[in-house]
Amino acid sequence: MTHPPNVRTAPQSAPHHAPPGHPPAQPPAGRGAWAEGRRRLRAAATTEPGRLQIIGAVLAALVVAFGAVTAFEVSARASAADDVVSRSQPLSADAAAIYRSLADADAAASSGFLAGIEEPSDVAQRYDKDIALASRLLVKAATNTDSSSESGQQIALLNEALPYYTGLIESARANNRLGRPLGGAYLRFANDQMSRDLLPAAQKLYDAETARLQQDDDDARFWPVLSLAAGAVAIGALVWAQRRNYRSTNRVFNTGLVAATTATTVLLLWLAVGHAVARAQLNDADLHGQQSLKVLGDARINSLKARANENLTVVARGAVLTNDGKSDKYETDYTAGMKQLGEQLHRAQLLADDDKGRGPVEAAVSAVSEWQERHKDVTRTDRAGDYDGVLRKVIGAEGSTGESFDKVDAELEKALAHEQREFTAAAKDGRGALSGLPVGAAALGVLGAAGSVLGINRRLSEYR
Repeated sequence: MTHPPNVRTAPQSAPHHAPPGHPPAQPPAGRGAWAEGRRRLRAAATTEPGRLQIIGAVLAALVVAFGAVTAFEVSARASAADDVVSRSQPLSADAAAIYRSLADADAAASSGFLAGIEEPSDVAQRYDKDIALASRLLVKAATNTDSSSESGQQIALLNEALPYYTGLIESARANNRLGRPLGGAYLRFANDQMSRDLLPAAQKLYDAETARLQQDDDDARFWPVLSLAAGAVAIGALVWAQRRNYRSTNRVFNTGLVAATTATTVLLLWLAVGHAVARAQLNDADLHGQQSLKVLGDARINSLKARANENLTVVARGAVLTNDGKSDKYETDYTAGMKQLGEQLHRAQLLADDDKGRGPVEAAVSAVSEWQERHKDVTRTDRAGDYDGVLRKVIGAEGSTGESFDKVDAELEKALAHEQREFTAAAKDGRGALSGLPVGAAALGVLGAAGSVLGINRRLSEYR
């Protein structure tokens, strides 16, 4: 083509070149990939096969998520239930046994001292057995406890103080055999150290282990909210997909989707029923097991402390007074301890849910009443100045307060053994209700996802 004279054609613009070393600007790879993915998803959603593929992927993801969340949550609760049975409660029981052994050793030591130069062999053996049991349980507790925890610190304190206490008792025994009054002073020092250091540390150890037991129990009983919600969402999506399928094809059933719905429903029901049973059993273990064990354990400890104070009342003979200087300290402590013992036994009667648990508690209540009546007789005899008569009525083989105390202790031991069996049985049933559920959740989740995919693929095959 010719151009008119004196008319210049516009020069073509030269192509733009990026500076050397700088690639041409492009959209960020991640943003571009995301935009491309959304574009394809929108394109797929405009056709029925594309929509079916999206629905199948979402259904499979929901069912798999339900199975995974259920397996995770139930595994955590099953682990907590197992800790209740095999770790927390045994450690709490051991801590209570440590306290009881120390208190019983103190009571046995004072009883042996009252017997005079010739300490009865059965009393000495009882003291030695208590000290050996406390030492063994402290070693066991130390191996299962973090040394930096509250329990670990109390165990260390007990291990340090126990040899000092036993040394004081041996000094009291040696001086008593020689007929020296200094023996009574050593016995009072030993009792003071037991009351001031050992028993408070044992109480703190018991409290810490009981708190850990309660935490594990709460964790095991907590409802798996996420799993239940995920199951409800998955079933709702599957029902919606089947209803959509019916409206599109007038076919009542889609085998794959029915199988997925069945698997998901079974898992949801298993989860709800299994956890409800586990929770009920663990509640029963706490109400009729652990609470009874605590009350009975406290009652037994108070009976032991009351017995030690009763013995020390005779040993001290009014030499140790209360802070106001008006009353005998050991007699005052005995009275307070017996009052607490009566209250705890009343509560134990209310918690006992069968005759095997109620019978020993009622027998202990009767023995406590007998003990208190005999103690009043001891007080009258003491005021009359009959020291030998006091000894017979406190540590004698028949008709003594020691005989009544032994009855109380024996009946409480029976009640504790029964409640321990009740707790263990209920807690194991609770743990058993959750067994197999984590594995079953994973299997049913995979089965449900496979059913969803197969059901959607069957519809897709109609478009090929």
